[in-house]
Amino acid sequence: MTSLLTVVSAHFQLQYPPPRGDFVEDDEPTFCDGYANSVANRTTFPTSGGFISINSEHPSWTLGGIFATVQNPANFAAFQDGKGNFQQFLPFFSTTGEGSFCVDVDLAKSGISGIQNGANVTLQFVFDGGDGQLYQCADVTLADNFTIATSISCKNATDAAATPVSTSVAPRATSTSPSSSGSGSAAGPSSTNNSAMRNAAMGVSGAAGLLGAMIALL
Repeated sequence: MTSLLTVVSAHFQLQYPPPRGDFVEDDEPTFCDGYANSVANRTTFPTSGGFISINSEHPSWTLGGIFATVQNPANFAAFQDGKGNFQQFLPFFSTTGEGSFCVDVDLAKSGISGIQNGANVTLQFVFDGGDGQLYQCADVTLADNFTIATSISCKNATDAAATPVSTSVAPRATSTSPSSSGSGSAAGPSSTNNSAMRNAAMGVSGAAGLLGAMIALL
């Protein structure tokens, strides 16, 4: 069984799509921030032309995303394909800066089976600020013709460049204990839109290989 070997001192909060539950700082190093079960009130999310937004509390960090097409993914195995490879919808990239960051996501171009109009799926975000991996999940329903409301912020706190990660990265948390309460999320500072950041994770060749390593799971 593989587990985190370091104490996490910095955090991130998923802003959009909304996470499974309130942010729980102590559970963030565990599967889906401690929330083992999917929610009933899923967020509608576009199959193409979408974006994700986070708040980073770390000066330098790496972010990526894995995908589950089962109704209630309760462990990391649910995010793997039939060959044991993680289904990656957001290629891992590294950047610097604290605050709000937005990244374009086109699920239809990921090549993952099961991405289609009306599907209930789960997105799991893997964040690493250099002191251990952190996890948050969003349960969504896909819609081909859905457009994210303009009232939902998609801004970046800095103009820092984003660099694709070329080394192997895989989830390592093991706990799936559900959370009962949260400690609240911190709102990140806003700045101008940064198309370089928003598009940084799109179209990276060989992205699926980043999560190919087998890991011990509960």
